[in-house]
Amino acid sequence: MAPSRRRSWWGWGFEDQAIDLAQRQALASGLGSLFGVPGSRAADLQVREPPALGSIDLPAPRVSMPPSLSPIASTDLYHRASHTHGKSFVDVVRAFHGDFSRPPDLVVFPRDECEVSAVLDWCGDHGVAVVPFGGGSSVVGGVSCEVDDGFPAVVSLDLSRLDGVVEIDGTSRSACIGAGAFGPDIEDALRPHGYTLRHFPQSFEHSTLGGWIATRAGGHFATNYTHIDDFVESLRVIAPAGVVETRRLPGSGAGPSPDRLFLGSEGTLGVITQAWMRLQDRPRFTTSAVAHFAGFAQGVVAARGMAQSGLFPSNCRLLDAGEAATAAGVADNTTLLVVGFESADHPVDAWMERAVEICRDAGGRVPEGVKHSSTQGFAGTWRTSFMAAPYWRDALISAGCIAETFETAVTWDRFDALHAAVTGEVRRTLERVCGGGRVTCRFTHVYPDGPAPYFTVIAPSSHGSQIAQWKEIKAAASEAILANGGTITHHHAVGRDHRPWYDRQRPDLFAGVMASAKARLDPAGILNPGVLFDPISSSPPFDTSGGQCCAPPCIGEGDPPSTPSEPPLQSFASPLSDPLRKGGSL
Repeated sequence: MAPSRRRSWWGWGFEDQAIDLAQRQALASGLGSLFGVPGSRAADLQVREPPALGSIDLPAPRVSMPPSLSPIASTDLYHRASHTHGKSFVDVVRAFHGDFSRPPDLVVFPRDECEVSAVLDWCGDHGVAVVPFGGGSSVVGGVSCEVDDGFPAVVSLDLSRLDGVVEIDGTSRSACIGAGAFGPDIEDALRPHGYTLRHFPQSFEHSTLGGWIATRAGGHFATNYTHIDDFVESLRVIAPAGVVETRRLPGSGAGPSPDRLFLGSEGTLGVITQAWMRLQDRPRFTTSAVAHFAGFAQGVVAARGMAQSGLFPSNCRLLDAGEAATAAGVADNTTLLVVGFESADHPVDAWMERAVEICRDAGGRVPEGVKHSSTQGFAGTWRTSFMAAPYWRDALISAGCIAETFETAVTWDRFDALHAAVTGEVRRTLERVCGGGRVTCRFTHVYPDGPAPYFTVIAPSSHGSQIAQWKEIKAAASEAILANGGTITHHHAVGRDHRPWYDRQRPDLFAGVMASAKARLDPAGILNPGVLFDPISSSPPFDTSGGQCCAPPCIGEGDPPSTPSEPPLQSFASPLSDPLRKGGSL
């Protein structure tokens, strides 16, 4: 059997797909014209190689697991290094330059819910921070182990062994799936049954179902079914205080939705271990087209018309001229609108005919015509470029550049002002701190009441200056987004990068409600501290000697840990069907 492909311990994706040195050098030599800066400034770019893994000197672990848990705990160099950071710009820059000063003390790989519970119990008793880790693809600092110094140690809780499609309900067209399942594995398991989850974020190969749910990930569909939220039927979550399992329902009006509490919670309220997900039949009919517009404003009109038409295209990506040139190979300075339809039930030609009419009414033209494949022409070029973009981001970082993306959503009436403010502020900041640079925009999703614009920034920098300059650019963009009615994130999540602006976006009373939920579910405040919430202060003396866990190994074999005055958290699951209550596993 061929060895499995290894994921990069410092950058994006698989090691064997990284951009090689010759390609990176060729990229750097052509960046001057892209940036619009003098050749002498571009010549300052220096392509470097990341350090060898063996040269990384990690601090010694400060804790050890008790004997009952030591078989699932690792202090291996690769495991600790690859779980130190996520895949944000700052994460990758630090890793590329060998900064692993704040690694996890242990990486733990629980095999079932009982082990998840036991790890949380032990960490809670010893005050050890726990960072839930799916595929590690967070681009906003969401899985970084850089926690508050008040914690004596930090554990990275890797959920990848809680994987697999556990059960398929063909009547209801849904499936129970382990939270640690990666995107391709989910699709491989569903394909023989004729189903698909049909959720394809850019990180599809390198992210897990639990990570998608915890970050409210955006996926393949540009309209209608846009977020993972739309596919969640029920959740099962292990919190330090107990088990929460929501009821499987197609919909409910019974108070605030418990599923919504954990969607987007980013590992701060509990560990998602499995979910029932709504499936779709695999599409049989597909069609796509690319419309060209002389200006971005015309494309915006067409995208809004599409979003408000009720056609619900599966793809409706608007690319400004700069994005179209670099990502789709368009050389005529036009804006592109990539449109697609698909169905498992019926031909979609009539829907495409109306979509083309909407584009032409807005001044667009469709020179390539309508195709029955999304892998041809400019649409195919853009799709290939889209999937390879994170690898090229790493290549730009290796050349000492700044390469970042940020996204938002805003109502249509505010979009023009937001777009002008963001691009203007970012360009002025690039000129001031980098001497030049490039900012482009595309729509990733469109709704009847507004788009989700996605901005890409590439600028010259130098090794040692990238993070400081990035902070100024990030702040300029984020301030402009909030000032013009946008959200600080549409689908990248909050993490640590967006936390200052998230605190200002969310209503104060709601912040208090969430803090109360955090205190109830995670009394010791050990789960992903610093993400979404400030760390909860704790006073008990913490023993880090690595002794036996004094809590029951599985919730349900005794009373779940809770404050003395509060009843234990309850689950909708029957005691007889709950693996934790009978000591079983998934």
